[in-house]
Amino acid sequence: MRSVLKWIIRISLALIIAAILVGFWKREEITRLLAVNSLFDENRIVSNFSHMDGAFLHRDIPKGDTPVSPLPSGALLSMPAPYEDWVTARTVTSTLVLKDGQIVHEAYYQGTSPDDRRISWSVAKSYLSALFGILVDEGAIDSLDDPVIKYAPLLKGGAYEGATVLNVLQMSSGITFDEDYLDYDSDINRMGRVLALGGKMDDFAAGLTESFAPAGETWKYTSIDTHVVGMVARGATGRDISDLMSEKLIAPLGLEQDPLYLTDGVGVAFVLGGLNITTRDYARFGQMILQNGEWQGQQIVPADWIAASTVPSARTEPGKIGYGYQWWIPVGATPGQFMGRGIYGQYLYIDQNAGVVVVTTSADRKFREPGVTDANIDMFRQIVSATQE
Repeated sequence: MRSVLKWIIRISLALIIAAILVGFWKREEITRLLAVNSLFDENRIVSNFSHMDGAFLHRDIPKGDTPVSPLPSGALLSMPAPYEDWVTARTVTSTLVLKDGQIVHEAYYQGTSPDDRRISWSVAKSYLSALFGILVDEGAIDSLDDPVIKYAPLLKGGAYEGATVLNVLQMSSGITFDEDYLDYDSDINRMGRVLALGGKMDDFAAGLTESFAPAGETWKYTSIDTHVVGMVARGATGRDISDLMSEKLIAPLGLEQDPLYLTDGVGVAFVLGGLNITTRDYARFGQMILQNGEWQGQQIVPADWIAASTVPSARTEPGKIGYGYQWWIPVGATPGQFMGRGIYGQYLYIDQNAGVVVVTTSADRKFREPGVTDANIDMFRQIVSATQE
């Protein structure tokens, strides 16, 4: 009996030691997985959104040697009466309004500051669209009608086999992809765990095999389409997105801080939502887009690309919000009104005719409730109207 007990004790000790060793060996992966699982917790979400580099693999995007471009102050804007209640209801962390390139309102909440590099979530898609337009103009991509597998051969044999570059730009790939952030087993959350555990996003995209419609037939918001846009850009240039973004888009803007990208385990940028930038630097990008790609006397993004990107060209449901090339067009928008939008309340709202850019970062855990997006858009329109008074 004593002999059996000794063996049980020895085996138990061996298992404990093995668990400790595995935990030590995999401590970074475990830390990132825990970070994913608690990323949106009520008592952590605000801080998490300002410190994504502390929990995830990442790389800086060098801002280059361009002097910081000025954002001069304008006449202080009197914000609409419902603004303060909206800030509280939506857990807003920062708001910045540019009118004719001048800051007329800037405020930070929930303990955040101008130095915080806030996670963009899907506003990053609009940055990738701008970069892609530069690459198209340079001739790296022959045609938007090219199949994606021409530039991303890893996708051969999967659900993206029949999709074109235009299809993925417009999120009309027809790929089956569950984007329910509240479902632990959804595709978007499985993808998040791939990211956290240091897996390969390219392999995740190549592993998708099901479609709900032929490519180009219908529109459905599908974040993994944006990753494929990134795969096309990398395949066409032989370069990674972080380097391309730094050289062609970030450095010319004259930012205050280096942005950063979250990455997968092999350093591939999480282009569909992993960009982290300060509020003022979001505003610089937005003002450049408002100015049809021109900034400080330099044409950074082709004007015709911005024009094509920001009209509702995708086959969205009639009467519903429109979509272009990774930009949203609100219901009832007039030409020149469009926005980048990310989960939990990240917005880059642009009204070219009014000369207004509105940047908002938030930690809104109720962002999916009915009417929230419409209420946000209504607030942005009220802010624009206030700038015209």
